[in-house]
Amino acid sequence: MITKVIDFFKESYRLSPLAFWCESFETILLVGASATLTYTVLDPATWIFVPMYLVGSMLGIVSSVIRKVAMVIFLCSWFTLMNLIALITLIIHAI
Repeated sequence: MITKVIDFFKESYRLSPLAFWCESFETILLVGASATLTYTVLDPATWIFVPMYLVGSMLGIVSSVIRKVAMVIFLCSWFTLMNLIALITLIIHAI
């Protein structure tokens, strides 16, 4: 079982090292953003998790375009747009 998981990751890297690393950093950012939101839910740390979600979603677009995954491109594009709007709103209200 573990060998199959390792082989899966090796194959993913072999098919596209750039997509693999985008997905790796995307995962780190999105998990970190989700954890930040979870732990600060009563007083959300928006200046931390919104940019993390934004960059993670942008990396998701890059990796899904490379891998040619149409619905993931749409989903990550939607998340990128929503997080861009959220970041702009934060900046406007901070000024």
